[in-house]
Order: sequence, then structure tokens, then C-alpha cells
Amino acid sequence: MVAILEASAKHPKPEDRLFSYGTAGFRMKADLLDSVIFRVGLLAALRSKRLGGQTVGVMVTASHNVPEDNGVKLVDPMGEMLEASWEQYATLLANSATDEELLANYESIIKKTNIRADVQANVVYARDTRESGPALVASLVDAFDATGTLTQDLGILTTPQLHYIVRCINTKGAYGDPTEEGYYKKLCEAYKILMHGKKQAGPVTVDCANGVGAPKLRALAEYLGDTFECRLINDDVDNPAKLNHNCGADYVKTQQRIPPGTPIQPLARYASLDGDADRLMYFFVDTDNTFHMLDGDKIATLAASFIGDLTKAAGLQNLRIGVVQTAYANGASTAYIQKSLNLPTVCTPTGVKYLHHAATKYDCGVYFEANGHGTILFSPACLSKIADHDPQSPGQMSALDNLKALTELINQTVGDAISDLLMVEVILAHKGWTPKEWDSTYTDLPNRLVRVEVQDRTIFQTTDAERRLISPPGVQERIDALVGKYKLGRAFARASGTENAVRVYSESQTRGETDELAMKIRDIVSQY
Repeated sequence: MVAILEASAKHPKPEDRLFSYGTAGFRMKADLLDSVIFRVGLLAALRSKRLGGQTVGVMVTASHNVPEDNGVKLVDPMGEMLEASWEQYATLLANSATDEELLANYESIIKKTNIRADVQANVVYARDTRESGPALVASLVDAFDATGTLTQDLGILTTPQLHYIVRCINTKGAYGDPTEEGYYKKLCEAYKILMHGKKQAGPVTVDCANGVGAPKLRALAEYLGDTFECRLINDDVDNPAKLNHNCGADYVKTQQRIPPGTPIQPLARYASLDGDADRLMYFFVDTDNTFHMLDGDKIATLAASFIGDLTKAAGLQNLRIGVVQTAYANGASTAYIQKSLNLPTVCTPTGVKYLHHAATKYDCGVYFEANGHGTILFSPACLSKIADHDPQSPGQMSALDNLKALTELINQTVGDAISDLLMVEVILAHKGWTPKEWDSTYTDLPNRLVRVEVQDRTIFQTTDAERRLISPPGVQERIDALVGKYKLGRAFARASGTENAVRVYSESQTRGETDELAMKIRDIVSQY
């Protein structure tokens, strides 16, 4: 324990700062993170010990945030997010005021969770391309050295690649080879099976947000050869200041426009990744130069319809397919899933941990947030049914082979923009759809997402899957009164999980009314 005290002294906590481990882990200005990262390293070691020495992951990234930010989050052994009950321990360690208090809290976690001292901790870690990454990783390593943790530095990876490798290690290769190369080979093999006899309708142009997705997608494209055509833009990872600047999935979703400088060809397919490649947005421009966004809702409905088609074509009966959404899902998408696809939907609070958990309730759970973060989960029982199914015709055999390959193509550990990109390209090729035909499956209600800076986001408390405010008093009633004035109106306000701001979402029948509704609610929220 002396080693922890000595190491901690090199990473003092900033005074007058309180940290909170949320959906995205810890995320803030990079110059505030040194002590936080060190303490996350301590927690990673404890988490591994508590789980009998299984390998856990640590990812240093701030995803779609500005280049000056950074962050860190833990990955549990099956590649999932840190178990929710342990978030309190991350917050506890991060807020320990002194080295001695930190050690006392560290020892209290050992006692509360019955951690055995003789268990060897194992951790793998990676980072994105941010300039602050190497120094923060050094702080992490100090914690591992102080706790005698066995580690592996995986260098620069996308967040989903780290999640994949963690699961591969803990399943002893059953999920795949626990290397970056293994990731590429698994996706490549599945993609080639699914594209047998099919062809892309020309290349897809991919906006890489000047982030880690650029070199990783380029590496994957080499494995895929001429079976996958893509053009990369916003792929400058050598200039850290360009990361997420006027580009990337978050820009496309929030600004609802094409990243500046994008070479436009009408009806061609465009996709945007975010800074750590765990979000994906598609878009295209019509012949009249109108911008059309194909967000996480559109991806979810595309995937759900394809899986439904494959299971029927394979002769598989009684598979429960469901779609998990958040309050940000467009009302038109929910209606389409329920009425046209005849599939159930469920709404959860925002955050991957909530969607992921809800998706496990189905044989096949499709979950995507409107921001483009999502994946598809196949339950063990579902995978067994697929593996054991006896096709009765060549058509059923072909559909079954494609379904098996789809379960391999999808990164089931977490939302993965690169994996999801390949999935969308496969489905469009199978359906023979242009982006315009995909977009025409249903028409989004005009919607607007507005960020409002507030004094204290914590006073904005919600209920009903974050669709209604219970605090501050009277605010929800004022929102309801406004919404009632607009046809097909819907709106909500919720505190951001990563910054001191409130996000206001609105939708209604027309663009003008939607924007007006959002601005009126913004004015209410900004009073707090």
C-alpha cells in the first residue's frame, strides 16, 4: 500500500473539483484528468481482482468531444460497460481529497467487495489519437505499477476494438482472436460471406472525423480488397486540432448538414464516424441538392427489417426480435417499427448501459440511439437455435448462412461504427436499395436538438425514461403547455451525462414549428 501512496503523490487531485463517473466514464478538459486517470487505474486493478483475475479494459478517449478534452472508461470482461454498481467506486476514488483518503477509500472497496489480495489483476488499455493521450496513459501505468497489475498496452485503437479484444481474451478466443488483426479478419470473413454474389452500388464516402477511425478503416479496407469500395475524407490524424472539427457523426446529427468541404455527388452514399469510431451516421444529397440524414433510427429499422427477412427465409420460427430506443428516437421511426415491421419497441433512459441491458431481454435485440451509437445482440439461446437449425431447402440454407455471418459481422460488445458501416453496406446490397429508397421507408418528423448551458445540470431530474422532468418544479408543466400547441408535437429536456448542460429535443409536423418549439423550451431551461 506504500507504493500506492507514493505513486498517488505524483498525481494530486485538483482542489475544488468534483468528478462523476457517468455513461461515458469520466470526460472533461484533459488538463484536469491526471489524478482521475491514475485512480481509474487503481479501480481497474480492483475490478479485475474482484472478478477472479479476468482481464478488464481501460479506454482513454473523449469520443466526439473537442480536441482539448479527454476521458477514460472501464470495460468489463465480456466487453460490456463497467457494471453500474461499481460506478460509485470510480466516483469515490476520483474525489478522494488526499493521498491518505484515497488509500482509505481503496481499502474500503476491497473490504466491501470481498477482494482477495492473492488474485493477480490483469488489464489491457488503449487510447485514441488525442494529443493528451500519451501523458494520461503514463498516469494510468503508474497505478498499474503501484498495484502489481499485469498489463498489455494495445496502443491506438477505436473504442469498439478494445471492447472486442477484452471479450476475446476472456472467452479464450471463442469470440475471436484477441488482436487488432483478429478484429479485421473476423469482420472481413463475415462480410465476404454476406456479399457473395452481391455488389456495392459504387463506393461509400466515409467522413472519419479526423480521428482514429481513419487509419483503422483504411487497414480493414486492405483486408477486404475489391469487395469493399470506400473513399475516406476528414482522415487527418496528424493534426490533433482537426479532430471532430466541423465533421464527424455528432456534427452531422446536431447540425443536420454536410461537413464543409465534402465532395458531393447526388444520391451517392456518405457515412460519418465520430472521434473514437463508436457512432455512425449516413447521409445523402438528393438531385435537388436537399440534404437527407440517415441516423441511428434509420440504421435500427434497416437492421431489424433485414434480420426479420433472414429469419423468415431461413425457416426459423419463434425468434423474439425487438428494437430498443431512447426518448431521442424520432416518433415516425417508432410508428414504423410497430406498424410496418410488426416488431415491439421499448424506450429506455439515454446511455448504452440501459439500451444494452434492455436488448438482452430479446432473442435478437436491436439497439441504436438516434446519434448513431448502437449494435445488435443475439442471445445464447438465439445463437444455439441458429446453429442447430436444419434448413429444408437451398434457399433456407443460403439465408441461414447469411444470418450466421451477420452474427459474426456485428460487434456485439458495443456500438461499433466500422462494423455497423459494413452491416449497412451489406443490407443495402441485398435489398438493392439506394440511400433514397432506404430513406423513403418512413419520413422523419422534423426534429431539433439544442444544447443549453446551465448553472447546475443536476437539478434537472427526470422520469419516464427521461421523457418528463420532475425537477425543477413547474418546468414540465410549462413544456407540456407549449407542446400542446403544435400538431404532432413532442419535446423533452434532460441533463447531459457528460457536460454541464441540458439537451432540449423537439419534433412536430413542420420544420418551422419544431425549431420554434425548441427555442421556447430553451428559453425556459436557460432561466436555471
